[in-house]
Amino acid sequence: MGEFICKIFAWPLVKFYELTGSYGLAVVFFALLVNLLMTPFMAKSKKSMMRSTRLQPRIQELQKRHEGNPQKLNAEMQKLYSEEGVNPMSGCLWSLIPFPILIALYSVIRRPLTRMMFVTQEVVDTLQNFFVEQGWYIIPEKADAYVEIKLAEIAHTHWDEVQSALAGKIDGLMNIDFTFLGVNLGQQPEWNFFSHTDWSDPSVWGPALGLFLIPFISAGLSWLSMKISNMANPVDNAQAAASMKSMNIMMPLMSIWICFVMPAAMGIYWIANSVFGMIRDYVLTMKYKKQLDIEDAEKAAIRAEREKELEAKRLETERLRAEGKTEKNVNTSKKKTQAVEKQKSDERKAALDKAERAARKRLRSGKVPVSADEDISDYFAAPKKRSAKAGKPKKVKKPRLTKAERAAKKKADRAARAEERRRREERRRRMREQ
Repeated sequence: MGEFICKIFAWPLVKFYELTGSYGLAVVFFALLVNLLMTPFMAKSKKSMMRSTRLQPRIQELQKRHEGNPQKLNAEMQKLYSEEGVNPMSGCLWSLIPFPILIALYSVIRRPLTRMMFVTQEVVDTLQNFFVEQGWYIIPEKADAYVEIKLAEIAHTHWDEVQSALAGKIDGLMNIDFTFLGVNLGQQPEWNFFSHTDWSDPSVWGPALGLFLIPFISAGLSWLSMKISNMANPVDNAQAAASMKSMNIMMPLMSIWICFVMPAAMGIYWIANSVFGMIRDYVLTMKYKKQLDIEDAEKAAIRAEREKELEAKRLETERLRAEGKTEKNVNTSKKKTQAVEKQKSDERKAALDKAERAARKRLRSGKVPVSADEDISDYFAAPKKRSAKAGKPKKVKKPRLTKAERAAKKKADRAARAEERRRREERRRRMREQ
């Protein structure tokens, strides 16, 4: 599977090298091809991001309106995204695609013999043994990740001798020159090259200085690319802005580290990719800015017309209400009418139950209303709280009633209950009439 993926990336790189004869230009054209293939996906992501940016004022309004209610806020934001055709996660997916491409390209550049030319391991061993015999190469004690680059460089330097000595044993081997603008792209930049460079010979310190500057040029262009993208898509959220600011610092630093630990060809690819990415981002921004301006103007006109119609209906309703000409909406659905009636019935029932509970409480306490016109709110009066200093009231022993007194009390209680029932019926009747 890995070999198949490497073939996909190695084939255009080899063709570009055969076309231009320059390894550096082949890497640059490969970066151009990747950007062209990614343009349709990046265009979709760019448009979604620009739409999302334009929704920030409305999102902030929703956040203020539904503060403290995250469920309602999420529902309203999802509704807004759905109405505007915005997917907030669409930009994240496509932005991750360049990383697998970078890994595959690194594999091709690191192993040009087996992953770019696709020669067998037997050919690699033959070359290595021949170079050791000739004294051109010394096998390192520790494993070297870039041994194939060094073998390819030696093969280029002694190409005629290799062809004559190993004829028929190195099928598929290519004569690749890793030099580009005087810099060997197969080498890694050295941060301490100042200490061991012959500054008297420009042909020595020139390529070394160019190799050293590649990581910093790559980091600078990476920072500039992200800066331009952020200016085209400003972020109003403080947390998102802080996260973006940290990314603007971390990505260039990561670019410097990658270019120092990998062959310089990776730095050239990163530089070319940043330049083409900035051009693509600028073109897409200009294109979709005009489109979204037209769409926003059309949507604003539709919203203004709708608000105008609603305002006209509201004014007409107020006029009819003032003249007493409003009528019940006969087009109200049966389900809605039943729901309204049920709500009113539940409210009346709850009010009656509350009044009855208050009345029973008053009856048990011995305080019975004296007239049928007594205000119902009297039943809801909160009982007076006893002072903490008053202490617990003393129990009073009730006097023993005679038989005649008990009969009279029962008769009075029955009369009071009958009067209370009459009052409840009267209150219910008045509430139904209202």
